[in-house]
Amino acid sequence: MDLLTWLRQETQLKRMILAIVFLALFVDHMLLSVVVPILPSYLYSISEAATTAPGNSLNLTLNPTTNQPLILDSTFAPLNRTPPLPSDPTWVLKFPESNCTYTHGHLDEVNIKVGLVLASKSTIQLIINPFTGPLCNRIGYHIPMCAGFCILVFATTLFAFSSSFILLLLARSVQGVGGSCLSVAGMGVLAEAYKDNEERGRAMGISFTGLALGLMAGAPFGSLMFQFVGKMAPFLVLAVIALLAGGLHALIFKTSMVQTKEKKGTPLLTLLKDPYIVIAAGAICLATLVIATIETALPVWMMKTMCASKWQLGAVFLADSISYLIASNIFGHVSQKYSAGWLCACIGMSLAGMATICFGFSKNIYHVFVLNACVGFSVGVVDSSIMPLMGNLVDLRHVPAYSTVYAIADVAICIGFSVGPAVTGPIVASIGFPWLMALIGTVNIIFAPLCLFLYNPPRQDEHLVILKKKENGSS
Repeated sequence: MDLLTWLRQETQLKRMILAIVFLALFVDHMLLSVVVPILPSYLYSISEAATTAPGNSLNLTLNPTTNQPLILDSTFAPLNRTPPLPSDPTWVLKFPESNCTYTHGHLDEVNIKVGLVLASKSTIQLIINPFTGPLCNRIGYHIPMCAGFCILVFATTLFAFSSSFILLLLARSVQGVGGSCLSVAGMGVLAEAYKDNEERGRAMGISFTGLALGLMAGAPFGSLMFQFVGKMAPFLVLAVIALLAGGLHALIFKTSMVQTKEKKGTPLLTLLKDPYIVIAAGAICLATLVIATIETALPVWMMKTMCASKWQLGAVFLADSISYLIASNIFGHVSQKYSAGWLCACIGMSLAGMATICFGFSKNIYHVFVLNACVGFSVGVVDSSIMPLMGNLVDLRHVPAYSTVYAIADVAICIGFSVGPAVTGPIVASIGFPWLMALIGTVNIIFAPLCLFLYNPPRQDEHLVILKKKENGSS
């Protein structure tokens, strides 16, 4: 109890708030990314099991005329040998852009299912966020955070025991409810605890370290555990981490610390009418769209064109997570110290757009690794620069109610993570992966100059004074 009393002291409370928000973002985003390398192979195996007659094996036994193996769902089959064609019309021997021979042409169908599962979390979060912000203003940040941890434990457990597309979709949707509580309340409590702009930028940079570490650990951790231990293992480990983080939060923040009076701040619709906040939210949305689209389309593209194995599908995402981690720690502090968040966001979006376009020209795992690193660094620059800037905009132009403005920021992220996966499958099926990457990259490059308008935004009360003078002059 002496330790708890010490941790609850005002001098230590800010650090504990930062540590808990760090853990919240870490767990939520590790669960976000851990499914990325698992879903294509797992849904492919479900699809194959549903279309393969009992007693037949997915591994075709062919005359071994060559020693060149093909990696398919962690199994090997020899090349240069034509297998017998079944009656199923979806069966194909080779994708046109591929050097890999597959036993079945279900990857495009799997791509659409992967997109739906990945998009469901952000779609639900998008619906919940407008209610989470005002709720945090009314009851404070700590009850929503406790609820978020509890929901996350349930979602990870459901993921572990899901054995069908519908259950995976449900688990991902439940995660969206918990993610909304954790992200909106977490960003809000940080902005309120750290009032100084430079200090706030540093704190949010540290909290984004948790986000980056979650993304960094999730994909390779999921792919390795899936291949060598099984599907349940990574989700059960995450459930334990979420349970411990939620328990720490419940121990430190007593019920007496819960806010009972509603905070009066600028309404949500008023903030949405502010063009500076809209530009900032748009930058976050489009940068997120890059990540979401790559996460959805890249694994299947690698399976088609690079014969990638399970562990490789997750390992390539290690590059963007490490570079995101580096960028968020550097630019979260630098952008606020030199008041250059607008410039960092503009440069970051331009670089992200150019790197995304280059994905269509990638030929091997090494190209993908380098491009992922460029994208991760660029998006890290945008996120760590814009997030503190949104808090500054509220301080400068409105009555501060941080949960509302960070609900808008989280809605922007959710739009990126819902629209990206949802449209990726159909677009790839119609125009192909390279054209999809070119389209997303071009949109980011076109939007980037708008971030220049975020340089030295005027105070809202200055506008009111100007309007009053104009009204007095006209009368």
